[in-house]
Amino acid sequence: MPSPTPEPRIRFLIGGVQKGGTSALAQYLSAHPALRLPRGKEAHVFDAADFDDSGDVQAIDARFAMHFDDIAVDALHGDATPITVFLPQAIARVARYNPAMRWVLLLREPAERALSQYRMERARGWERWPLWPALLLERWRLRQDRAPLAADAHLRRHSYRARGDYARQLDVLHAHFPAPQILLLRSADLLRQPAVCVAQVCAFLGVAPPPDGIDYAPVFVGAQPAQPPGSLTLRLLRWLLRRERRDLRQRYGIAFD
Repeated sequence: MPSPTPEPRIRFLIGGVQKGGTSALAQYLSAHPALRLPRGKEAHVFDAADFDDSGDVQAIDARFAMHFDDIAVDALHGDATPITVFLPQAIARVARYNPAMRWVLLLREPAERALSQYRMERARGWERWPLWPALLLERWRLRQDRAPLAADAHLRRHSYRARGDYARQLDVLHAHFPAPQILLLRSADLLRQPAVCVAQVCAFLGVAPPPDGIDYAPVFVGAQPAQPPGSLTLRLLRWLLRRERRDLRQRYGIAFD
């Protein structure tokens, strides 16, 4: 008689979005005794260029195991790799691995998110163009990718507008997972009321409320707007991303200030 398929170790994902506050949320949740997140926050398993799509649950769990300091039997293990929701291939891999996966997504205003990513890539040396040429070049760059999951792929480094198309990403996610397994939060709410957001996540994951004494000091790396809220740059970029904002509002009822 064949042995039963083991339960997947990873039960929840802080699956996006990049520059949306996932580092902060991961740090806050790591203070919960019933939750475990990878050392260094991001395991990058489902988006790995060498991911074996024929691998079973045990093989994927083995890849995750090296990222944890504490594999506690009674704890709920998760991952916080924000590119996951951006990649349809990664979403499909998660669905095959654990159809019961719970997703926590932090959605940041798309123009602010794009500017924050641009600043990050400039600081890392991956972006040499000024902002507006970089935005105009984006679609051309993404079409050039022959290995989109490679570490230096344009999809990872120069997807400023594409990552803000949240409605498209949510369409793919909902095609694989039912709505009750998806929790959508606004990054601005996490920044303003972190304790409230963390309590929401704990309830969603089915664990006890967060313990007292969690340090909710800001952890948002580059989360502040790259320009003043009323700057011409942000206004123009919001106009450029007006379709993405409209689709998100119409299909999912989510709007930003």
